[in-house]
Amino acid sequence: MWYKNRLMTTQQNSSYKASEIKVLEGLEPVRKRPGMYIGSTDARGLHHLAKEILDNAVDEAIAGYGKRIRLYLSALTQEQTKLASGKEAGEQAITVVDEGRGIPVDMHASGVSALEVVMTKLHAGGKFEETAYQASGGLHGVGSSAVNALSTLLQVIVKRDGKFHYQAHSRGVPFERVTVISEAEVVRMFPEQSKQFIKNETGTLLSFVPDPTIFSTTKLNHKTLVNIVKDRAYLMAGIYFEFIDLLAGTDLHYYYESGIRSLVEHINMTKKSLHDVMYLNQTWEDDQTHKKIGVEIALQYNDSYNERLESYVNVIHTPDGGAHVNGFRTALGYVLRDYAKKYGLLKEKESFTPDDMKEGLAAVIFVKMPSNDLQFESQTKTKLNNSEAQTAVYQILKDGFTTFLEENPKAGKTIIDKIMLSARARMAARAAKDAVIRKGVLEGSTLPGKLADCQSRDPAESEIYIVEGDSAGGSAKQGRDRKFQAIFPLRGKILNTERARLDKVVAFEELKNLVIALGAGIGETFNPEKLRYHRIILMNDADVDGEHITTLGLTFFFRHLPEVVEQGYLYIAMPPLYKIKHGKTEKYVYSDDEKDSYTKEVLAKNPDEKFGIQRYKGLGEMNPEQLWETTMNPEHRMLKRVTIDDADKADQTFTILMGDDVAPRKKFIQSHAKLATIDI
Repeated sequence: MWYKNRLMTTQQNSSYKASEIKVLEGLEPVRKRPGMYIGSTDARGLHHLAKEILDNAVDEAIAGYGKRIRLYLSALTQEQTKLASGKEAGEQAITVVDEGRGIPVDMHASGVSALEVVMTKLHAGGKFEETAYQASGGLHGVGSSAVNALSTLLQVIVKRDGKFHYQAHSRGVPFERVTVISEAEVVRMFPEQSKQFIKNETGTLLSFVPDPTIFSTTKLNHKTLVNIVKDRAYLMAGIYFEFIDLLAGTDLHYYYESGIRSLVEHINMTKKSLHDVMYLNQTWEDDQTHKKIGVEIALQYNDSYNERLESYVNVIHTPDGGAHVNGFRTALGYVLRDYAKKYGLLKEKESFTPDDMKEGLAAVIFVKMPSNDLQFESQTKTKLNNSEAQTAVYQILKDGFTTFLEENPKAGKTIIDKIMLSARARMAARAAKDAVIRKGVLEGSTLPGKLADCQSRDPAESEIYIVEGDSAGGSAKQGRDRKFQAIFPLRGKILNTERARLDKVVAFEELKNLVIALGAGIGETFNPEKLRYHRIILMNDADVDGEHITTLGLTFFFRHLPEVVEQGYLYIAMPPLYKIKHGKTEKYVYSDDEKDSYTKEVLAKNPDEKFGIQRYKGLGEMNPEQLWETTMNPEHRMLKRVTIDDADKADQTFTILMGDDVAPRKKFIQSHAKLATIDI
């Protein structure tokens, strides 16, 4: 691995002293504008705190110090609650334990311990010095102090020279200076988290409680934390990660000897791979500055129609890509076009585009470079701007992928054949779209006759209900508020688009008309600014058939209009299951549990009460007034917004449930049968 062969400067400076800590400014800006430092103050920003502290431990491991990192999720102890301002404390704490060298504790030039400087001063840390970390993932020294500023309580224990150095903080302010405490005191404060920590020669234990006055929620999500830990385990081959959820009583271990190769294999787990994983791990050096960049790439094509590309810089996930991804795409196109031309794999006048090369591609790009050189588009680091990273990735992939194809001619031909199938489908889809555009339809001059449009032309206040069946569609049209609610009725079940290319989607009449109604186009022509509704609502019967139709709709949007889901515009309507009558009261309930709970509540007040319970098997059973009142009236309705918290899991689930392979679907159904609600 690149980080195992770290530069000699890192080895020479392994003592990691206070003199390496540079101070630039105080902590006030973090609490005033937290979004600038962690991206947001919702659940995403909350979990970003865990990433920052975990990545500090990863930095030590990258530098060659420590092989095991543990993350704990726990409830607050009575002492923590008291220290963290009582009722304002929140309910959960995150603790990260590493086996690194431990944050320096000796006296800093500023007159306090270096540990206190790192925890209380913005832009203070060893990552500014090129000799300290060669591939750091922290917030340019902002990480620990930003987490401290946004926590009602942060406790840190450093083990160095056989001693335990302790300091506690609240909202960035230390209670007292760094003190030495006994091993017994460490165990008393952190009985579970300290079990291995006290045995290590050196290391850091850091625990924090997010500030509920900053975050809209302070409840940490188990699955999100699992993904954070697993992500880093894939990247850091040979390092053990452990996630101990003391609330759920679970202890999960992650270790991947093959690193990002294992990640690509995991991405393709539910798909048919077309060749062996191509893997590269090399170091690029700038001829003029002699700065080095580690480049690790794994890629493998599969038989699906979708791309899955993950990119990282020093364990930082860069979902918006940037220079390293640009270098990857440029090199991929160069190599594949050169290979196809060299071996005559294209027919006359045939060509392919970058979009064609994306179909079925699973790839991971992992760049490691000196942290003091990193340039991101924003503090939250979703897009890399370093041009040298583009050069490094381009050069290494161009040479390495060329060699791979030369040594694996069968793989080369299979990949080109796959790409050309995509290119021909793209041409067919374009021809179909062009035919529609020539009629002026996609440009909005003529909307589908079946669409009952709304009066408003403001997308922000407009919504469209996609309803299956004439009877439900008729009730919805009569019951809606015409000012802002449009109705689009479907006839029968729509096409299963999981295994359908764009040409088949466009050729399917119902979906073509739906795309026209939405107004934003599809595929390469999609323009979010032209989307006519910002609430797109799937409204189907509350039974098995209705749920199947909803799943078909979700598959269509996830696979072919993912931007709609990503922007938060897709919803699922929740029609009631029952209408309960008793006396002069009518009550609509949306589940069996709600029905049972409500009837028990009424009977507790009036034991002889008689109920009339109507079970709705379909939307068509409701008259327009009932449908409006229960499912469409914004004051009373229930809508579920569709989001993608885990793209990998969503991709696998759609592939399993909606794909052609029966065996994985059968296994999934058998595994989840006990969780299902049977509708008889």
